[in-house]
Amino acid sequence: MHPIIISGSSRNDGNTTRVVEILSNHSGWKYIELNDYQFSYYDYQHRNRDDQFLPLMRNLIADYDTFIFATPVYWYSMSGIMKVFFDRISDLLTIEKPLGRKLRTKKMAGISASGGNDLEDLFWLPFRESAKYLGMDYLGDLHVKMNSDHDDLALGMEEEIIRFIEKLKIRYAQNHFRQHL
Repeated sequence: MHPIIISGSSRNDGNTTRVVEILSNHSGWKYIELNDYQFSYYDYQHRNRDDQFLPLMRNLIADYDTFIFATPVYWYSMSGIMKVFFDRISDLLTIEKPLGRKLRTKKMAGISASGGNDLEDLFWLPFRESAKYLGMDYLGDLHVKMNSDHDDLALGMEEEIIRFIEKLKIRYAQNHFRQHL
C-alpha cells in the first residue's frame, strides 16, 4: 500500500490539517495540501490546461496507488477546493484520457472533520460514486468530530483514526488479493 493523503481545506493550519497530521504520524503516509497548488475550475474549453492540476495528477498517479481525500465539512459537503479538484478530474476523461485510465488501478478513501457528529452517509456519495465511475476501489471513510474549542480531537478520536488506518490496510489487502485471483 502506497497512499497519499490529499487535504483540501480553506486553511493549512485548521482542524482538518490536525486530523491529517495525526493520520500521517500514525501511518507514515505523506500528505499534500491542495492550497499549495494553483489550479482553477473545470473549463470545457480547457483554457486552464497549463495550471498545476495536470502536473500534480501526473505525479500522484505515477507515485501513489491510494488517494485518501481529507476535507472539512462545509455546508454539509466537501470543501470548495476539494470540489474543484474532483471537477478537474474531468480533464482526465477528455484531454488526458491515457492518464485518466491509470486511475482504474488505484484506490480511494475519505476522511472528514467538523465540530458536529451528525454527518450522514450521503456526504460520502460523491467520493464513492466518483471512485466507482473511475474504476477505483473505494476503501472506506471516517468522520472525525472536533471539540468545540478546536484545539483537540474529541475523546477517543485519535484511537478511531488508528482503527481507520488498520481498516484501510485490511480492505486494501482484500481488494488487492481479489484482483490477483
